Amino acid sequence: MNSNRLSSLSHLVLALLFAFASVRPASAQDPSSSAATVSKAGVTPGATAGATPATAVAPAAGGADAAAVQAGDALFKANCTQCHAVNEQVVGPALGGISKRRPITWIIPWIHNSSKVVASGDDYAVALYNKFQKQQMPSFAALSDKEITSIVAYITSQEGQAAGPTSQVVGPVDGKTDGGSAGADAGGSGKAVDILLIALVVVLIVMVVTLVIIGNLMKDVLRGRKDLDGRDTEILDQRFDWGKLYRSSVMRGIVGTVFALVLLYEGVQSVMAVGLTQGYQPTQPIAFSHKLHAGTNQINCAYCHTSVYKGKSANIPSANICMNCHSQIKTESPEIKKIYRAIERKQPVQWVRIHNLPDLAYFNHSQHTQVGGLQCQTCHGPIQNMEVVYQYSALTMGWCINCHRETPLNTKGNAYYDNLVKLHDTKNAGAPFTVSSNGGTECSKCHY
Repeated sequence: MNSNRLSSLSHLVLALLFAFASVRPASAQDPSSSAATVSKAGVTPGATAGATPATAVAPAAGGADAAAVQAGDALFKANCTQCHAVNEQVVGPALGGISKRRPITWIIPWIHNSSKVVASGDDYAVALYNKFQKQQMPSFAALSDKEITSIVAYITSQEGQAAGPTSQVVGPVDGKTDGGSAGADAGGSGKAVDILLIALVVVLIVMVVTLVIIGNLMKDVLRGRKDLDGRDTEILDQRFDWGKLYRSSVMRGIVGTVFALVLLYEGVQSVMAVGLTQGYQPTQPIAFSHKLHAGTNQINCAYCHTSVYKGKSANIPSANICMNCHSQIKTESPEIKKIYRAIERKQPVQWVRIHNLPDLAYFNHSQHTQVGGLQCQTCHGPIQNMEVVYQYSALTMGWCINCHRETPLNTKGNAYYDNLVKLHDTKNAGAPFTVSSNGGTECSKCHY
């Protein structure tokens, strides 16, 4: 054997190493190929994380209008599911058969203001009030007679049906969300990729070790041969001089440059992160689970955060709202007893604020939820899957501006935008009319 054959062997070994090191699954090479993956960097502006189609409504019963039943479905889940179910008793009575027990002329005033009906001395209302331990039903004066009628139509269509699997619904009812199936698919595919990568790394390590062993065995065999010339012997006995590599000025320069760049990068990242609280997850005074309330029990966000669609900020729920349910549910729970103590002492629960914008920026919550139609998950992430809430999005100025640049405005049927849209289309043919097109990136919109 001569030196050319040894060189060929070394080239083959290197080629095999590079071939196996370059093997990567497609999903690992291109992060964008996994569309279902959602990171803490925030969800796509103007979209709901894990949005799913609305739950199908059963066929209308008794000839009721299907549109009315569908509207009633949305209204029922937004206003009634906190305390009622159709075919079973929860906090309040089961509502199945309500149209047979009471006429609609009685139901409408009762939903508008149950206290007034009880105070009038109505026998049925008083008996119902006493049966449920004098638990006061909230008033729903904002609901119109037509909306209440549609709720009754929906209840009638659901009478006698077995309860289906719970869907995780939060935020505005026309944007139901479910963090289950999409999250499970993304998690399953992610685990499969991880397992594949681990298997490839293990195979690569085994191959490297095997090749090293084979190389040493071949060297031992070759050393026992007597037909080797001086150059072959020199190649067999050569050793890599690590000391020479360490003393090399080029290597020291490369290591020093890399070290300086790493320090510079980390320093810039630290400075840029000043004031950012993404991922902030404080311990709350009461172990409240959004996954249980907003996810499993489908309690609408607006039931607890009452100003979410009409106020500048989404309010912290008062203890009285908690008592609407927990005056009868889990009354012996140690966490619920903390609410009782707060009420007895006439002190609010000291919840720790998580999402907080700087005072120099003006933000109106209702402008985004009511006017803009954004879902809660757009900014807060999959809130219905969180046991303990954390700040999901960055909430930086760049994050907000990027959302304004990407989110299109729904201008249909609103004459206010007609001329603006015409001017926009004249100058920007084909480009969507976004919040930014309407002045949403001007400094004075948020800073004044």
